[in-house]
Amino acid sequence: MPKPYPEEFRRDVVAVARQGEIPLAQVASDFGISYSCVKNWMKQADIDDGQRPATTAEESAELREARKRIRQLEQEAEVMRRAVGYLSRDVNPKMMYPLVLDLAADGIPVAVTCRVLGFTTQAFYKWRKNPVSQRDWDDAHLINEAMDIHADDPGFGYRLIADELPARGIHAGENRVARLCSHQRIWSVFAKKRGLHRKAGPPVHDDLVGREFTAETADATWLTDITEHPTREGKLYLCAVKDVFSNRIVGYSIDSRMQASLAVSALRNAITVRRPAATIVHSDRGSQFRSRKFVNTLAANGLRGSMGRCGACGDNAAMESFFALLQRNVLDRRTWATRAELRLAIVQWIEKTYHRTRRQRRLGRLTPIEFETINQAAIAA
Repeated sequence: MPKPYPEEFRRDVVAVARQGEIPLAQVASDFGISYSCVKNWMKQADIDDGQRPATTAEESAELREARKRIRQLEQEAEVMRRAVGYLSRDVNPKMMYPLVLDLAADGIPVAVTCRVLGFTTQAFYKWRKNPVSQRDWDDAHLINEAMDIHADDPGFGYRLIADELPARGIHAGENRVARLCSHQRIWSVFAKKRGLHRKAGPPVHDDLVGREFTAETADATWLTDITEHPTREGKLYLCAVKDVFSNRIVGYSIDSRMQASLAVSALRNAITVRRPAATIVHSDRGSQFRSRKFVNTLAANGLRGSMGRCGACGDNAAMESFFALLQRNVLDRRTWATRAELRLAIVQWIEKTYHRTRRQRRLGRLTPIEFETINQAAIAA
């Protein structure tokens, strides 16, 4: 495309042609331009001077500028309209670069979109060169691991998740974990905020017990629950599994943290000792018993899960009665200095006193060990 002639040169050609002393063809030849070019310049000069009725060059320039501005405003309005629809899908506001690509495909310049959305074109082109940065890649892996950890134990908040990540090969600061967990709504089920009331989680099993805490044979129905007690070092948690047939504690686990692994460990201890088959394992709706680890352990060993209603203590009353007995006989008898001291006292009371010394009227004034020994021999006979 040829470059336009300077305005001053055009004015000089028109001035010479208007003198009328030299024919237009000769003027065109002298200035090295075409004859039609001289005529057009003459015509436009007459229009600009008001000698001909038409649109002047200044008016044409204003009209072109107005049309350009209208087109630009239409493009900006389209960018805003599409941006509102994009953000209504709960997309991270910082990830608007794909919208720029969509608008560019529809003919809207990248510079216009970037100006309206408030970021530079350099940032957009840098993202287009490498759409998935290493930081985004690492964040995606961290979020996946955090969701797996939280699914295994819904009681885990961002602090416990940050503590568990190094064991899975991911090292990240606690603030970063908190930010990503908050964005993904990964919160502990025990988190309580002012004005926020959380409902209990949905049951993962039906209630197969129905407050019928009796059984004809051993290992037909197990009850399980978790209790806690403070020491000067902090709280100690006990998860116990009780056989309804003999009231014997067939498995238990004690730890300083109330996680899903506590319930899983108690269940696995009971399975190792008893080798049950098709046993019903009844619990409340605690997050530890709804966790993926606990449910998978039940399924892997052929056990049937059961859960009571939310807030109905009577649905697991037989287990609550054992914890009440433990509370009176051990936990509240004195102040415990260390977790190890309380742990030893609990184990000794369960294994020595509750199982082998303390007689129960429901068992015909027998201990759980005696009741199982006598009745299992009678059933076998």
